[in-house]
Amino acid sequence: MSEYITHDMTGNTVGKVEKKFFTFAEPPNEMILDSKAKLGPITIAYETYGTLDKNRDNVVLVLHALTGDSHAAGYYSENDDKPGWWDNMIGPGKGIDTDKYFVVCANVLGGCMGSTGPMSVNPKTGRPYGMSFPFVTIADMVRTQKALLDHLGIDKLLSLIGGSMGGMQVLQWAIQYPEMVRSAIPLATTMRHSALGIAFNEVARQAIVADPNWNNGDYYEGKKPDMGLSVARMIGHITYLSDEAMRRKFGRRLQDKEDFSFNFEADFQVESYLRYQGAKFVERFDANSFLYITKAADYFDLARQDTSGSGIQVFSRSKARYLVVSFTSDWLYPTYQSRDMVKAIKKSGLDVSFCEIEAEWGHDAFLLSSERLTNLVKGFLESVYNDIRK
Repeated sequence: MSEYITHDMTGNTVGKVEKKFFTFAEPPNEMILDSKAKLGPITIAYETYGTLDKNRDNVVLVLHALTGDSHAAGYYSENDDKPGWWDNMIGPGKGIDTDKYFVVCANVLGGCMGSTGPMSVNPKTGRPYGMSFPFVTIADMVRTQKALLDHLGIDKLLSLIGGSMGGMQVLQWAIQYPEMVRSAIPLATTMRHSALGIAFNEVARQAIVADPNWNNGDYYEGKKPDMGLSVARMIGHITYLSDEAMRRKFGRRLQDKEDFSFNFEADFQVESYLRYQGAKFVERFDANSFLYITKAADYFDLARQDTSGSGIQVFSRSKARYLVVSFTSDWLYPTYQSRDMVKAIKKSGLDVSFCEIEAEWGHDAFLLSSERLTNLVKGFLESVYNDIRK
């Protein structure tokens, strides 16, 4: 048996997958962004799982969170250490059943995992964009995903699903292209980024720009701002966990020692863990992309387009059924923000279900294996799927 199969003891994996690329917006037909800047050509990295049926109406679009990518499930090779970031949810017989649905996941605009972003080569200069890359918004990301689906010949989405910044994309999709979206599943997310969320992102960004190697974003031919990016990741990682999760996982336990070092080494397990997470992150992510994507999340505010400030007018554009899910220990996007969303959706006259899942692991709970979440997603998708088959 192939090694990538043995990673999944139940055998219900999508198996070996391939990252694909789609390029569009070639000059002089560049995409016009919310900032009014023009950008092109644009390349989007994406993956697909399952089979598109003859009616092309079994499509589930998965939107990734802040530092995720298009690799949501399966393995690239037999030597991969781990599968895609949501392999516990996507696959044969799983919550998003690839025996039934055709699943698409794309890396966001501004990213660094194959999609056009600050580290991409600017065709006008032959050098990486760096800080000359235009600012992008969640709506801009959604526009590029729409272009990808047009390329794939898909004009209807059975459902959209995503957590955190992925949930922001879900909401933006449902109001930006209402005719395409039959249902939407925003997880652990919000209608607008809060002052708390903006504050943590700003501190993380300042850690990057304070690194002497950042060099105003022009570091691609020299030393990279690894320390700044590592600290930024450490800051972010704290917001993804909860007090209870940290207490259980680390407490005040020391790391490989019996007493304090009385220096600034990592005495505690939690210190060592954060340093490890930071060091691993710099191996796979670009500092400039982190700056741009966090800013896009900060700009997100559905109610900004709504004179009532409640979001009701915005959701009235949508035609989708909704399943909104929050988690009890998520203090980054706490449940009250999901409840505000549900109220706005209900007052818009739309069909919405809501569930707050008891979970101790904080914001990251939507990424972890959860029978409750899996069953909710599976049941909701089957209900929408059966409705269009009637």
